[in-house]
Amino acid sequence: MLINNKERFKKFAGCILIGLPIWYVIGILITFSPEFAKALNIQGEVIAGDAVMYSYLALAVGDFSSGFISQMVQSRKKIVLLFIGLTLASVLFYLYLPFNTSTFFYIACAGLGFATGYWALFVTIAAEQFGTNLRSTVATTVPNFIRGTVVPIAFAFRFLREEYGIITGALIVGLVTIVIAVFALRSIDETFSRDMNYLEDE
Repeated sequence: MLINNKERFKKFAGCILIGLPIWYVIGILITFSPEFAKALNIQGEVIAGDAVMYSYLALAVGDFSSGFISQMVQSRKKIVLLFIGLTLASVLFYLYLPFNTSTFFYIACAGLGFATGYWALFVTIAAEQFGTNLRSTVATTVPNFIRGTVVPIAFAFRFLREEYGIITGALIVGLVTIVIAVFALRSIDETFSRDMNYLEDE
């Protein structure tokens, strides 16, 4: 039912693609943080596990914040767009960090985590796009599909890294994921205050 109807499939794909920047940040920038630190001439040891810890702590704060602001503004799409914009700013700060200490590098990692803290909101949007008979399926499959996008993102990063270097390669991949996410956001409906008591036609 998710693929036999053009509009439903478009919404389903859109729900997946708005999460691309999240897994670009986690799968590339945070996972390879020691290599980025070396390329940025960061003074002091940078440990990937610590980068993951700081980013996920901030991501939890971001998740709470995005949900809370969404309730205040009474819009889901506007807040996702806001956090995608924050992600772009955080990526640029991380890749062109004006400071060379490990402390500021970890702060940049936390900034990335907070900016990508729209995971819960993104899953909520996905669930609310569809009727009761598809809602559970969408809510469980969309997060798994978006996790799977780490594979093509990593392949793209590996290729571009060899061609342009680690910083420029990461920037290109990041910009592409963010642009795709913004266009995908336009393809889905605003679901705040939507009545959830309906079924999808077969």
